[in-house]
Amino acid sequence: MNSSARSSNWQTRNKKNTRNLAIWTLAWVLTMALATLGPQLIWQDDTLYSVLAILLNILIGIGMIYANARHLTGLDEMQQRVQLQSMGITLGVGMVLGFAYSNLDIANVIATDAEISHLMMLMAITYMISLFIGLKRLS
Repeated sequence: MNSSARSSNWQTRNKKNTRNLAIWTLAWVLTMALATLGPQLIWQDDTLYSVLAILLNILIGIGMIYANARHLTGLDEMQQRVQLQSMGITLGVGMVLGFAYSNLDIANVIATDAEISHLMMLMAITYMISLFIGLKRLS
């Protein structure tokens, strides 16, 4: 197989893995919304439905994790390195600032409760910024 055919095959596989990851991520976000909003808006706090929605979210989440792993293994070494660095930075920022945020709440330094959604937004923003910077350095 010549070089251009291998490159085309890799690009096709990479697009497929990226699309698959996007589909699983969207499905996970939708089931998270269902599990979060369903008890108040759809099934009026019926515990069975809440548990089922959460279990569905976990199962879809496992699929999303698997799709992410496939996507990462399909990348070339430099892209994998950028992803790894971005994930490492995100983990560090999430842990350091997440625990600090929790401690601020415990010590009643902040007026509101520390919410996990705030940590998730911080981690998502950190990941996007570090990934952007890493890819910019790569090109």
